[in-house]
Amino acid sequence: MSSWDKLISRILSLSKDLRFAELKKVLEEYGYEMKAPRGGSSHYTFRKTGCTPITIPKHEPIKKVYVEMVKEIVECEAKNHEND
Repeated sequence: MSSWDKLISRILSLSKDLRFAELKKVLEEYGYEMKAPRGGSSHYTFRKTGCTPITIPKHEPIKKVYVEMVKEIVECEAKNHEND
């Protein structure tokens, strides 16, 4: 199993020890662009044309609610990939 597959597996199982950098890697792989916060905020917004933006605070570890948001994106991307 590759490191990418392990990371996706951890997201799908809603692992409690995910890091911001890992979620960033997955979102950017799926075409999302990260926008850095302004004014000292720790919340980063990821945007992709035609998709709802997702905002994730850069705190370690990432809270479950944000992992759930990324899980939905991973599942949607997997379903879209199967249809291709």
